[in-house]
Amino acid sequence: MAKFVVVASSVPVAATAFLTPSHGLAGGAPSLRATAQASEAAVVGKSAYGAAGAAAVASGSALLACAALRRSRRWHGSFAARNSRQVVQMHADASTGAAKAKKLTMPYDLLGGVDIFIFDCDGVIWRGDSLIDGVPAVLDKLRAMGKRCFFVTNNSTKSRAGYKAKFTSLGLDIPPEEIFSSSFAAAAYLEQTKFKESGKKVYVIGEKGIGEELDLIGVPWFGGEGDKGVQAPMQPGGAVTHDPNVGAVIVGFDRYINYFKLQYAQLCLNENPGCQFIATNLDRVTHLTDAQEWAGNGTMVGAVSGCTGMSPTVVGKPAPLMIDYLAEKFNITDRHRICMVGDRLDTDIAFGNNNGLQTCLTLSGVTSLPELMDEVPRKKGTEGIQPEYYVETICDFFC
Repeated sequence: MAKFVVVASSVPVAATAFLTPSHGLAGGAPSLRATAQASEAAVVGKSAYGAAGAAAVASGSALLACAALRRSRRWHGSFAARNSRQVVQMHADASTGAAKAKKLTMPYDLLGGVDIFIFDCDGVIWRGDSLIDGVPAVLDKLRAMGKRCFFVTNNSTKSRAGYKAKFTSLGLDIPPEEIFSSSFAAAAYLEQTKFKESGKKVYVIGEKGIGEELDLIGVPWFGGEGDKGVQAPMQPGGAVTHDPNVGAVIVGFDRYINYFKLQYAQLCLNENPGCQFIATNLDRVTHLTDAQEWAGNGTMVGAVSGCTGMSPTVVGKPAPLMIDYLAEKFNITDRHRICMVGDRLDTDIAFGNNNGLQTCLTLSGVTSLPELMDEVPRKKGTEGIQPEYYVETICDFFC
């Protein structure tokens, strides 16, 4: 019998709306807004959210599931429960568990049915500042076959211009219009929701990529790397004074995170009415070097959530904002001829599965083969998420 598991996204409807004209996309379509609403829903069987929600999912109606869940008294859950699984994930269970991913041994099985490849960057194209062997040749061969390539990263430390410079430094000539970062997505979300018209400011926990993208849309901001050396006044009577005109706090990956930044963010969110909490992503770990994994942006977001009790609006993967942008801008009508290639189950593969794409996991980054094959316990939030194919690196596309 098939088992269907639909798991919650923390991404509100507004976070998945279309981008505005200055980002290359005009106002949103109702059908996609409905899809965004559906992605909020979570049904993990009748016992979790009641018979109405379970029935809605069994009938294939995600929108009905949303309505049922919102009526349920058991809708509310912890931050961790709502954010650890951010994808509507349906998987078949014939008798012994979810279908396993297939190792790509015949490349044409994948390449023959794909027109567009979307690549994550960290763990797929590079590790830290080291290019993964063979990547340039693979990209050249894909383009020679007429495949389009895009690069979508949850790392917000750089703007699109910053990522263009990184690609160039690694010897890759990637057109800027093929690069999308979560810093861009955060700015696009604010522009779509007309934040600038509010006259308010943004406080940033993060690095320069977010600020550079906010500058492009004319939204005033402060914080970021400017606060990296600031000490919180911990002496008797010490207090941090915050700006009451801050209308949003954006939390992105920040190698200079400190107690002052956390205090400033919590004051804005707890004391400024209507202040928005926006996260570029919830990645648990990231690749700062090629030697080991490092704590990711989920660390910073979790800290801010812990002192505010708030769940963020998430704009990076697996939220659909960036794939909606690509589909509209490049007139993509058949999403199943797009393949998402990434190293993370809970962001990259969930992003693909949730948005109707084909999926391929690389073992060159966060996810190990034993974890993928359920030979060791899965990391929290990755349970049940399976790609269609897996490879050691993308060099296996042309083995």
